[in-house]
Formats: sequence, structure tokens, C-alpha cells
Amino acid sequence: MFTKKKSVLLFLLPGLCMLLVFYIVPFVGGIGYSLTDGSYRNEFVGLQNYRDLWQNPMFRLGLTNTMQLSFICAPLLWVLSFILAAGLMNVKPFGGFFRSTALMPYLMPSSAMLLVWLVLFDYGGPVNRALVALGMERVMWLESGALRVPIVLMFLWKNLGFCLIIFLSALQSIPEPLYEYAHLEGAGFLYQTFRITLPLITPSAFLVFVMAWINAFRIFKEVYFIAGAYPDASVYTLQHYMNNMYGKLNYQLVTTAAYTFGLIVFAIFAVLFFMQRRAARGLS
Repeated sequence: MFTKKKSVLLFLLPGLCMLLVFYIVPFVGGIGYSLTDGSYRNEFVGLQNYRDLWQNPMFRLGLTNTMQLSFICAPLLWVLSFILAAGLMNVKPFGGFFRSTALMPYLMPSSAMLLVWLVLFDYGGPVNRALVALGMERVMWLESGALRVPIVLMFLWKNLGFCLIIFLSALQSIPEPLYEYAHLEGAGFLYQTFRITLPLITPSAFLVFVMAWINAFRIFKEVYFIAGAYPDASVYTLQHYMNNMYGKLNYQLVTTAAYTFGLIVFAIFAVLFFMQRRAARGLS
């Protein structure tokens, strides 16, 4: 047994070395870098960079918008994927076709998706044409605060399929006799949902929510491709701020903003994990 373990470590060693060189060492080194002044002397300034960061209005704007978009996108994605998964469970003849169709946007290149969205929400595009046909005025979707609408819709369209598949696999693992027995006892749809479905899929539901939130934090790429480095203030994200600071060679603020955001994300996921454990005990 000991010989087998040594051989396994030998095969893991190249990957562990790459992990150490490209992830762990830069991560630890970045912490020290965020505590220096960035001059040629590289003097230690303590938490001064963090204090300067929180006093920067662009950082606060980017952080606020990032959190707002995540609070909109992640719960909406979770609810929609669960509802669609529950509906597809009852679609027997064409269930496989709908599942494959829902997963296609997740597999599409982001550049192709962005081209489709630029055409749809252009000032003379199909969306504005539909608004005019309904007697409404055209909207500058891509050049104003209304950009949040296509960004949220694109996020949902791209990530819905993957979350849907996870929910479907969790729902299919629930024994059917449980629903049959509950139906014979007179249990309604809501009672079955909150007493049978949700308690049994709580780990998968938590996984979907965490993944939805992680993807919501990465929404910068779509906004950047559509609106550039300095978009409307309503969609200026934290990644915009870090990207712009990197372009100005202000590496101290880049690393400081990254570690600040990392601590915030860690705190959010810790709260979500606590809520999931508490909900699992309450539903069991």
C-alpha cells in the first residue's frame, strides 16, 4: 500500500509543481505586493493601499454594480433553472431534445453570442422594432443604463442550460414512489415541492446557486466587449476598475482590489454555506 501511495505522488508531482509555481507563489507574493508603495524602493506601507482603495469612488462604483448584478443574476438563474427542470421532468417524448437545446448556448463561443446580442439589441434591431410595433419608443440598449437588461438576459441565456442539467439529474434521482405515496395521501404540488423535492436536492441546489453566483461575478467580459473599458456608470464593474488600473501600471491597486473582492466573495459563500446547512436541517 505504501509503495502504491509513493507511485501516485510521483504522478501528481508535476501538477503540484505547476500549481505551486503559477498559483500559490503568485497568490502569496501578491499579498505582500499589495502592502508596498510600488516605488523603486518597494517600501512597506501596511494597509494604506486598502484605505486608499475604499476611498476611491470608482472602486466603490464598480463593487456596488458587481454586487447588484450578481444579486440579480444568480437568484434569477437559480429560480428559472429549477422551474424549467421541474417542467421538463413531465415532458417525456421530447425531453431530450429540449435538454440538448437548452445546453447549446453554454457551449457556444462568447464572441458568437455577443454578435447575436449586438444585432438583437441594436437601435434598429428586432427588439426595438418589436417595441415600435407595440407603440413604444426605441431604447438605446447598448449605450445607456438600459445595457443592464441585455447583459442580464445574455447571462441567463448562456448559463441556464448547465444549471438546468444539474437540477434535472438531481430530480431524476428522487424515487418516484415518494410522489405516488404523497399523492395518495392528498399532498398538493406545493407540499410535495417543499417536503419532498427541495429536501432531497438541497446539495445540488446549493451547488447550482454557488456556480450561478461565481458566473455572475465573471460578467465583466460581456460588458467589456459591448461597451468597452469605460461603459455607462450603471454597468461599470469591479473588473473594469482592475483592468483600467492594470493598464495604468498601478499594480498595487490591482492586487489590493483583487484580495478585497476575494475576501468579500469568501464571506458571501460562507454565509450561503451556513444557510444551506441550516436549511438542510430544517427541511429534513
